Amino acid sequence: MRAARRSLLLALSAALLCAQGPASVDPLNPTCPKAPDWSANKIMALKVVDKGGTKVLLAEGPIDQTLPDRLKKALADNPDIAEIWLRSPGGNARAGNAAGRMIRSAPGLVTRIPAGWTCFSACNFVFMGGQLRVVEPGGNFMVHMFTMTNDRDAIDQSVALGTDTTVELIGDIEQESALLASEDNDFLIRMGVSRKLLTDIMYKQKAVASSGGGDKSTRRCLSQDEVFQYNVANVRE
Repeated sequence: MRAARRSLLLALSAALLCAQGPASVDPLNPTCPKAPDWSANKIMALKVVDKGGTKVLLAEGPIDQTLPDRLKKALADNPDIAEIWLRSPGGNARAGNAAGRMIRSAPGLVTRIPAGWTCFSACNFVFMGGQLRVVEPGGNFMVHMFTMTNDRDAIDQSVALGTDTTVELIGDIEQESALLASEDNDFLIRMGVSRKLLTDIMYKQKAVASSGGGDKSTRRCLSQDEVFQYNVANVRE
C-alpha cells in the first residue's frame, strides 16, 4: 500500500512537470534551470492537501524568521502529515536550520522535492530535516556558497573611513562566516548527510559572480547520482 501511494505521488508530480514544459538551462549555472520554480510567494506558505490518499504539507516560498513557529503549529494541528513538499529560493539561514531540526523530531516524516521544483539555499536545510528524503528526477536541490558581504554600501563606507574600519569589518565577516560554517557542519552530521557536500560542492561555489572572464557560476544543482552519493536523498522511487 505504501509503495502504491509513493508511485501515485511520483506520477502526480511527473504530470506537473510535463504540464510546465521542459526547463531551459541557465547558461551561467549550467547544472541548473534558467528559471527555477521556487514559487512567487512573498514568504513560505504552508498548505495541507491530500495527494492520492496521503496528507501532504506544501511548503512554498521564501523562508523568514516566522517559519519555525508556523511549521510547528502546522505539524501539531495535522499529526497525520506524511510528507512535506518543498520549493523555495531560500531566505533566513538560521530559521531554515531550526525548521529542519523540527522536521527531524517527527519520526518517519518524508521531505520531497517534486519534479520541476527547486529547493535552494536555506531550503536545503529544511529539506535535510526529513528522516526520509526524496529528490525526484527533475527536482532541483540547488546549493551555493553563503556570503556575509551582501551589503555593498556598508563595505564602501568602511573603505572610505580608512584601513582600521575596513580591517574591523573583515574581522566581523570572518567570525560570522566561521560560525555559520560550523553550524552547517554540525547540522549535516546530525541529519546524516555527508559533510563532503560542503567541501566538495557548496563551498566550492563562488559567493559572488566574477566580474572578469572565466567561470561565473554561483549555483550548483546536484545530479541524481550526487544526491545519493552525499546522502542528501535516501529514498529511491
